[in-house]
Amino acid sequence: MGSPVPPASPDGLLFVYSDPGPVPAAEFHDWYDNEHGPARLTVPGISAGYRFRALDGQAPPWLAYYEMRSGALDSPEYKALAASASAREKSIMSSLAVLDRRVYELISDSGPDPAEGPPPAVLAVSLSVPPAMEDDLAAWYTDEHIPMLLAVPGWRRVRRYRLTDGTAPAYLSLHEVASESVFDEPGYRAAVTTPWRNRIVAAAIGRERRMFGLHRSFG
Repeated sequence: MGSPVPPASPDGLLFVYSDPGPVPAAEFHDWYDNEHGPARLTVPGISAGYRFRALDGQAPPWLAYYEMRSGALDSPEYKALAASASAREKSIMSSLAVLDRRVYELISDSGPDPAEGPPPAVLAVSLSVPPAMEDDLAAWYTDEHIPMLLAVPGWRRVRRYRLTDGTAPAYLSLHEVASESVFDEPGYRAAVTTPWRNRIVAAAIGRERRMFGLHRSFG
């Protein structure tokens, strides 16, 4: 189900969990929505960005991710963002209770043409497995898990990534879904109860599962 990534398509992801902590909510959102997020979209190679709020009651409560070409974060334009940061940018960035920044490279992109617009909700699942199980993990996603999930009504897209920078499990699967109602579908329940899935999850190291709803998009 995973298709080759065309040369012009984003093949990387900047993925950031945050918690404003002492920063007032209105100030945090005004800064992120009108300054911090849009500034990242001025960097060549960063093509889209999205902010999400937690739907699962877990912390951190906010997720942002930016779709990009590999190498975009090494560009002079990206590095210049820190050098030219406003006083407000520096103050808020230094005050956040959580700023968990992760960088990924794309492994596979499965699903219909993603021209449907911003994802209404995303499920982000991160995990590592012992080295001896990595081939089994890849085969499970390709041969069973992704095909079963994409057959669930409302399941729009599945992308798999490998961590290249940051402290996190080695693999991320990013699922675009219509809403949390997908978890009530029989097809979803079947997908998460197979023997193969249970074997993978039992061996997983540092597994994280987070659910978010769209707050806004950039780009």
